[in-house]
Amino acid sequence: MPVISIENLEKRFNLEAGFFAPLGRFVRAVRGISFAIGKNEAYGLVGESGCGKTTTARLMVRMYEWDKGSIRYGDGADVAALSGPALKAYREKVRYIFQDPARSLNPRMTVGEVLISGYRHASRFPGEGEARKEAERILTEVGLSPEDREKRPSEFSGGQRQRISIARGLLMRPELLICDEVVSALDVSIQGQILNLLLDIREKRGLSFLFIAHDLRVACYFCDRIGVMYRGELMEEGPAENLYRDALHPYTRLLFSSVSGSRDSVLPAGGGNVDTDGPRCPFAPRCVLAEERCFAEHPELRDLGQGRRVRCFRAAE
Repeated sequence: MPVISIENLEKRFNLEAGFFAPLGRFVRAVRGISFAIGKNEAYGLVGESGCGKTTTARLMVRMYEWDKGSIRYGDGADVAALSGPALKAYREKVRYIFQDPARSLNPRMTVGEVLISGYRHASRFPGEGEARKEAERILTEVGLSPEDREKRPSEFSGGQRQRISIARGLLMRPELLICDEVVSALDVSIQGQILNLLLDIREKRGLSFLFIAHDLRVACYFCDRIGVMYRGELMEEGPAENLYRDALHPYTRLLFSSVSGSRDSVLPAGGGNVDTDGPRCPFAPRCVLAEERCFAEHPELRDLGQGRRVRCFRAAE
């Protein structure tokens, strides 16, 4: 049974901002996304900025409410129906780690206060003394020192602040960690350290992960399966271990070529997710393989077996 499953999730935002903004034009941030994450599995969501990865993650912790679809957790509990203590317990089990720890860590607090302040409201808060001991153990687990709890976030490097963010998430003893671009702002050498730390945590604690990234190489290193998003839709899904060798969708191949610096990656940038598109493949205007059918019909996400799904007429033939 999956730890969490997402079915046909949709979310749109009003295109215009402000109280007096006209209604009727929307940005479809997430369009019918479906995937599941198993126990001790790392599932990657990759794609360009603005494709809907972060919106999907924030829907999973109910920072936003979705328009259609469902999210089910554990034994099938409907996340949309949770409220009060049940919603609180769910958010303790599904923890969110943000991209920029400098913004998510209160600079006025010491590291110990950052860790314990939210913990005080948890259903299993053990008291101040034991909480401090747990915080020290967690700091050691993420590669810091127990004495670091007396320092402030500004005294640490970017990689160290990300370790503090990870420690804060682990303190609640979660079952699923949502890692939203947690290494994208770090140097390459520090990226490797944080990824290896997360791999160690996963092995020791048996955690599941939703790992959001725009770099397919990083996602392939860390994840078991990868879903590739474009303009709010899942374009391809497959095992991470061989996706770089046999990517089926032209957009997935474009992402890999952009990492290697190939000329094949030089294509016009994608537009926004404005809800004015006709029934066509969302990638058709950028696709070098597009044919007439791609501009007239919307391809379904087809299951090809062996864990592969793809939204492309030519790849599925």
